[in-house]
Amino acid sequence: MKTALVIMAAGIGSRFGGGIKQLEKVGPDGEIIMDYSIHDAIEAGFDQVVFVIRRDIESEFRSIIGDRIEKVCAAKGVQCDYVFQELSALPEGFSVPEGRKKPWGTCQAVLAAKDKVHGPFAVINADDYYGKEAYVRLAAFLKSSDPKDASALCMAGFVLENTLSDNGSVTRGLCATENGRLVSVRETKNIIKTPQGPEADGVRLEPTMPVSMNMWGLNPAFMDNMARGFVDFLSDLKDPLKDEYLLPVYIGQLLSQGKVTVDVLPTGDKWFGVTYKEDKDAVAAALKGLADQGVYARPLFSDFQ
Repeated sequence: MKTALVIMAAGIGSRFGGGIKQLEKVGPDGEIIMDYSIHDAIEAGFDQVVFVIRRDIESEFRSIIGDRIEKVCAAKGVQCDYVFQELSALPEGFSVPEGRKKPWGTCQAVLAAKDKVHGPFAVINADDYYGKEAYVRLAAFLKSSDPKDASALCMAGFVLENTLSDNGSVTRGLCATENGRLVSVRETKNIIKTPQGPEADGVRLEPTMPVSMNMWGLNPAFMDNMARGFVDFLSDLKDPLKDEYLLPVYIGQLLSQGKVTVDVLPTGDKWFGVTYKEDKDAVAAALKGLADQGVYARPLFSDFQ
Protein backbone atom coordinates (compact mmCIF):
# COMPACT_ATOMS: atom_id res chain seq x y z
CA MET A 1 0.00 0.00 0.00
CA LYS A 2 1.55 3.25 -1.15
CA THR A 3 1.81 6.45 0.87
CA ALA A 4 0.97 9.27 -1.53
CA LEU A 5 1.73 12.96 -1.74
CA VAL A 6 -1.17 14.82 -3.39
CA ILE A 7 0.02 18.19 -4.71
CA MET A 8 -2.69 20.75 -5.39
CA ALA A 9 -1.38 22.71 -8.39
CA ALA A 10 -4.61 23.80 -10.09
CA GLY A 11 -5.11 27.15 -8.36
CA ILE A 12 -5.42 30.30 -10.44
CA GLY A 13 -3.17 32.44 -8.21
CA SER A 14 -5.17 35.64 -8.63
CA ARG A 15 -2.91 37.66 -6.31
CA PHE A 16 0.23 36.63 -8.18
CA GLY A 17 -0.44 38.95 -11.10
CA GLY A 18 0.15 36.85 -14.20
CA GLY A 19 2.00 33.68 -15.11
CA ILE A 20 1.69 30.28 -13.42
CA LYS A 21 3.06 30.83 -9.93
CA GLN A 22 3.41 27.10 -9.25
CA LEU A 23 6.01 26.95 -12.05
CA GLU A 24 8.16 29.95 -11.05
CA LYS A 25 11.86 29.03 -10.90
CA VAL A 26 13.16 30.01 -7.47
CA GLY A 27 15.91 27.52 -6.61
CA PRO A 28 19.64 28.23 -7.10
CA ASP A 29 19.73 25.83 -10.05
CA GLY A 30 16.34 26.70 -11.53
CA GLU A 31 14.22 24.53 -9.25
CA ILE A 32 10.59 25.32 -8.50
CA ILE A 33 9.07 24.97 -5.03
CA MET A 34 7.41 21.68 -5.96
CA ASP A 35 10.84 20.16 -6.56
CA TYR A 36 11.68 20.66 -2.89
CA SER A 37 8.33 19.25 -1.75
CA ILE A 38 8.80 16.12 -3.83
CA HIS A 39 12.42 15.73 -2.75
CA ASP A 40 11.52 16.00 0.94
CA ALA A 41 8.53 13.67 0.61
CA ILE A 42 10.50 10.94 -1.15
CA GLU A 43 13.31 11.32 1.40
CA ALA A 44 10.71 10.89 4.18
CA GLY A 45 9.34 7.67 2.66
CA PHE A 46 6.42 8.66 0.41
CA ASP A 47 6.25 6.41 -2.63
CA GLN A 48 3.58 8.03 -4.83
CA VAL A 49 3.17 11.57 -6.15
CA VAL A 50 -0.17 12.77 -7.54
CA PHE A 51 -0.30 16.13 -9.33
CA VAL A 52 -3.70 17.86 -9.33
CA ILE A 53 -3.58 20.32 -12.22
CA ARG A 54 -5.78 22.14 -14.74
CA ARG A 55 -5.99 20.90 -18.30
CA ASP A 56 -5.03 24.32 -19.66
CA ILE A 57 -1.62 24.18 -17.96
CA GLU A 58 -0.90 20.50 -18.63
CA SER A 59 1.57 21.03 -21.47
CA GLU A 60 3.60 23.69 -19.64
CA PHE A 61 3.40 21.74 -16.39
CA ARG A 62 4.78 18.59 -17.95
CA SER A 63 7.57 20.44 -19.75
CA ILE A 64 8.73 22.33 -16.64
CA ILE A 65 8.35 19.69 -13.95
CA GLY A 66 6.34 16.62 -14.92
CA ASP A 67 8.63 14.95 -17.43
CA ARG A 68 11.70 15.62 -15.30
CA ILE A 69 10.12 14.52 -12.01
CA GLU A 70 8.77 11.36 -13.59
CA LYS A 71 12.36 10.28 -14.25
CA VAL A 72 13.41 11.11 -10.69
CA CYS A 73 10.44 9.19 -9.31
CA ALA A 74 11.00 6.19 -11.58
CA ALA A 75 14.61 5.94 -10.45
CA LYS A 76 13.46 5.82 -6.81
CA GLY A 77 10.53 3.43 -7.43
CA VAL A 78 7.98 6.19 -6.79
CA GLN A 79 4.72 6.18 -8.75
CA CYS A 80 3.79 9.43 -10.49
CA ASP A 81 0.22 10.32 -11.56
CA TYR A 82 -1.72 13.27 -12.97
CA VAL A 83 -5.35 14.19 -12.34
CA PHE A 84 -7.37 17.23 -13.35
CA GLN A 85 -9.46 19.57 -11.24
CA GLU A 86 -12.30 20.69 -13.47
CA LEU A 87 -15.09 23.15 -12.81
CA SER A 88 -17.60 20.76 -14.35
CA ALA A 89 -16.60 17.77 -12.17
CA LEU A 90 -19.70 17.88 -9.96
CA PRO A 91 -21.88 15.26 -8.29
CA GLU A 92 -24.85 13.93 -10.23
CA GLY A 93 -27.70 16.41 -10.35
CA PHE A 94 -25.53 19.55 -10.16
CA SER A 95 -24.28 21.87 -12.90
CA VAL A 96 -21.92 24.83 -13.03
CA PRO A 97 -23.75 28.07 -12.17
CA GLU A 98 -23.88 30.51 -15.05
CA GLY A 99 -20.90 32.85 -14.88
CA ARG A 100 -18.87 30.69 -12.48
CA LYS A 101 -15.12 30.80 -13.31
CA LYS A 102 -13.53 30.21 -9.90
CA PRO A 103 -12.41 26.64 -9.04
CA TRP A 104 -14.46 24.84 -6.40
CA GLY A 105 -11.69 24.76 -3.79
CA THR A 106 -9.27 22.41 -2.11
CA CYS A 107 -11.73 19.65 -1.21
CA GLN A 108 -12.67 19.28 -4.87
CA ALA A 109 -8.96 19.30 -5.76
CA VAL A 110 -8.35 16.36 -3.44
CA LEU A 111 -11.43 14.54 -4.73
CA ALA A 112 -9.94 14.71 -8.22
CA ALA A 113 -7.31 12.23 -6.99
CA LYS A 114 -9.86 9.75 -5.60
CA ASP A 115 -9.29 7.07 -8.23
CA LYS A 116 -5.49 7.28 -7.97
CA VAL A 117 -5.04 7.18 -4.21
CA HIS A 118 -5.59 3.85 -2.46
CA GLY A 119 -3.54 4.27 0.71
CA PRO A 120 -2.89 7.01 3.28
CA PHE A 121 -1.88 10.32 1.75
CA ALA A 122 -0.70 13.83 2.49
CA VAL A 123 -2.11 16.94 0.82
CA ILE A 124 -0.04 20.06 0.13
CA ASN A 125 -0.18 23.27 -1.86
CA ALA A 126 2.10 23.38 -4.89
CA ASP A 127 3.43 26.85 -4.16
CA ASP A 128 4.34 26.35 -0.47
CA TYR A 129 7.70 25.30 0.93
CA TYR A 130 7.07 23.36 4.14
CA GLY A 131 10.51 22.13 5.22
CA LYS A 132 11.77 18.60 5.81
CA GLU A 133 10.45 18.04 9.33
CA ALA A 134 6.77 18.14 8.39
CA TYR A 135 7.14 15.37 5.78
CA VAL A 136 8.95 13.11 8.23
CA ARG A 137 6.22 13.59 10.84
CA LEU A 138 3.38 13.09 8.37
CA ALA A 139 4.97 9.97 6.87
CA ALA A 140 5.33 8.39 10.32
CA PHE A 141 1.70 9.14 11.19
CA LEU A 142 0.32 7.89 7.87
CA LYS A 143 2.32 4.68 7.79
CA SER A 144 0.91 3.73 11.19
CA SER A 145 -2.68 4.72 10.36
CA ASP A 146 -5.65 2.58 9.36
CA PRO A 147 -6.67 3.47 5.77
CA LYS A 148 -10.25 2.45 6.55
CA ASP A 149 -10.59 4.83 9.49
CA ALA A 150 -12.02 8.06 8.11
CA SER A 151 -12.03 9.71 11.52
CA ALA A 152 -8.28 9.77 12.35
CA LEU A 153 -6.50 12.61 10.55
CA CYS A 154 -3.42 14.72 11.09
CA MET A 155 -2.16 18.17 10.20
CA ALA A 156 1.24 19.81 10.14
CA GLY A 157 1.07 22.72 12.55
CA PHE A 158 3.15 25.78 11.69
CA VAL A 159 3.86 28.84 13.82
CA LEU A 160 1.90 31.84 12.51
CA GLU A 161 4.84 34.27 12.47
CA ASN A 162 6.81 31.76 10.36
CA THR A 163 4.17 31.80 7.61
CA LEU A 164 3.67 35.45 6.69
CA SER A 165 4.54 37.41 3.55
CA ASP A 166 6.44 40.69 3.54
CA ASN A 167 4.52 41.77 0.45
CA GLY A 168 0.84 41.66 1.35
CA SER A 169 -1.94 39.88 3.16
CA VAL A 170 -2.35 36.10 3.38
CA THR A 171 -5.08 33.67 4.38
CA ARG A 172 -4.31 31.16 7.12
CA GLY A 173 -6.21 28.54 9.06
CA LEU A 174 -5.87 29.71 12.69
CA CYS A 175 -5.95 26.71 15.00
CA ALA A 176 -7.01 26.04 18.57
CA THR A 177 -5.43 22.90 20.03
CA GLU A 178 -5.72 20.82 23.17
CA ASN A 179 -3.41 17.96 24.20
CA GLY A 180 -1.84 17.88 20.76
CA ARG A 181 -5.11 17.69 18.88
CA LEU A 182 -7.00 20.20 16.81
CA VAL A 183 -10.06 21.68 18.48
CA SER A 184 -11.01 24.14 15.77
CA VAL A 185 -9.62 25.80 12.67
CA ARG A 186 -10.77 29.20 11.50
CA GLU A 187 -9.96 30.28 7.97
CA THR A 188 -8.82 33.90 8.38
CA LYS A 189 -8.15 36.33 5.54
CA ASN A 190 -6.18 39.58 5.35
CA ILE A 191 -3.42 38.60 7.80
CA ILE A 192 -0.51 41.03 7.55
CA LYS A 193 2.82 41.71 9.23
CA THR A 194 3.03 44.83 11.36
CA PRO A 195 5.78 46.15 13.66
CA GLN A 196 3.63 44.97 16.59
CA GLY A 197 3.11 41.49 15.15
CA PRO A 198 0.55 39.81 12.87
CA GLU A 199 -2.96 41.14 12.62
CA ALA A 200 -6.09 40.58 10.55
CA ASP A 201 -8.42 43.48 9.77
CA GLY A 202 -6.99 45.43 12.69
CA VAL A 203 -7.22 42.54 15.19
CA ARG A 204 -3.91 41.50 16.79
CA LEU A 205 -3.03 37.80 16.54
CA GLU A 206 -0.75 35.71 18.75
CA PRO A 207 2.52 35.30 16.75
CA THR A 208 3.18 31.76 18.00
CA MET A 209 -0.31 30.35 17.53
CA PRO A 210 -0.47 27.22 15.36
CA VAL A 211 -1.81 27.58 11.85
CA SER A 212 -2.81 25.21 9.09
CA MET A 213 -0.94 25.61 5.80
CA ASN A 214 -3.10 23.04 4.01
CA MET A 215 -0.69 20.23 4.82
CA TRP A 216 -2.97 17.42 5.91
CA GLY A 217 -2.63 13.69 6.49
CA LEU A 218 -5.76 11.88 5.27
CA ASN A 219 -6.81 8.40 4.17
CA PRO A 220 -8.90 6.83 1.39
CA ALA A 221 -11.99 6.44 3.58
CA PHE A 222 -12.02 10.21 4.14
CA MET A 223 -12.46 10.68 0.38
CA ASP A 224 -15.95 9.19 0.66
CA ASN A 225 -16.78 11.68 3.41
CA MET A 226 -15.59 14.58 1.25
CA ALA A 227 -17.67 13.35 -1.68
CA ARG A 228 -20.81 13.37 0.49
CA GLY A 229 -19.80 16.74 1.90
CA PHE A 230 -19.52 18.16 -1.62
CA VAL A 231 -23.20 17.41 -2.18
CA ASP A 232 -24.10 19.22 1.05
CA PHE A 233 -21.89 22.17 0.08
CA LEU A 234 -23.44 22.55 -3.38
CA SER A 235 -26.92 22.22 -1.94
CA ASP A 236 -26.33 25.22 0.31
CA LEU A 237 -24.42 27.70 -1.88
CA LYS A 238 -24.62 31.28 -0.65
CA ASP A 239 -22.63 32.82 -3.51
CA PRO A 240 -22.78 30.51 -6.56
CA LEU A 241 -19.96 32.39 -8.28
CA LYS A 242 -17.42 32.50 -5.46
CA ASP A 243 -18.11 29.96 -2.69
CA GLU A 244 -15.37 27.33 -2.30
CA TYR A 245 -15.37 23.88 -0.72
CA LEU A 246 -12.27 24.22 1.46
CA LEU A 247 -10.45 21.51 3.41
CA PRO A 248 -9.87 23.55 6.61
CA VAL A 249 -13.50 24.64 6.69
CA TYR A 250 -14.86 21.15 6.06
CA ILE A 251 -12.55 19.53 8.62
CA GLY A 252 -13.50 22.27 11.07
CA GLN A 253 -17.16 21.39 10.60
CA LEU A 254 -16.46 17.69 11.26
CA LEU A 255 -14.47 18.61 14.37
CA SER A 256 -17.35 20.65 15.73
CA GLN A 257 -19.62 17.64 15.21
CA GLY A 258 -17.18 15.26 16.93
CA LYS A 259 -16.78 13.13 13.82
CA VAL A 260 -12.99 13.30 13.45
CA THR A 261 -9.82 13.70 15.48
CA VAL A 262 -6.89 15.61 14.04
CA ASP A 263 -3.42 15.16 15.52
CA VAL A 264 -1.43 18.40 15.17
CA LEU A 265 2.17 17.56 14.28
CA PRO A 266 4.25 20.57 15.30
CA THR A 267 7.05 21.79 13.06
CA GLY A 268 9.44 24.63 13.67
CA ASP A 269 10.49 24.97 10.05
CA LYS A 270 9.94 28.35 8.43
CA TRP A 271 7.35 28.26 5.70
CA PHE A 272 7.71 30.34 2.59
CA GLY A 273 5.83 30.57 -0.64
CA VAL A 274 5.05 32.65 -3.68
CA THR A 275 1.78 34.47 -3.08
CA TYR A 276 2.87 37.70 -4.79
CA LYS A 277 5.39 38.40 -7.55
CA GLU A 278 7.44 40.30 -4.97
CA ASP A 279 7.84 37.12 -2.88
CA LYS A 280 9.97 35.46 -5.54
CA ASP A 281 13.28 37.13 -4.64
CA ALA A 282 12.88 36.38 -0.93
CA VAL A 283 12.07 32.73 -1.64
CA ALA A 284 15.05 32.44 -3.98
CA ALA A 285 17.36 33.88 -1.33
CA ALA A 286 16.00 31.51 1.33
CA LEU A 287 16.42 28.43 -0.86
CA LYS A 288 19.95 29.43 -1.83
CA GLY A 289 20.70 29.88 1.87
CA LEU A 290 19.47 26.34 2.62
CA ALA A 291 21.63 24.96 -0.19
CA ASP A 292 24.66 26.91 1.06
CA GLN A 293 24.08 25.41 4.53
CA GLY A 294 24.08 21.92 3.04
CA VAL A 295 20.40 21.27 3.78
CA TYR A 296 19.93 20.53 0.07
CA ALA A 297 22.34 19.19 -2.53
CA ARG A 298 23.18 21.19 -5.62
CA PRO A 299 21.64 20.52 -7.96
CA LEU A 300 18.62 19.22 -6.08
CA PHE A 301 18.10 15.45 -6.47
CA SER A 302 21.81 14.85 -7.13
CA ASP A 303 21.84 13.20 -3.69
CA PHE A 304 19.34 10.63 -5.02
CA GLN A 305 21.75 9.36 -7.66
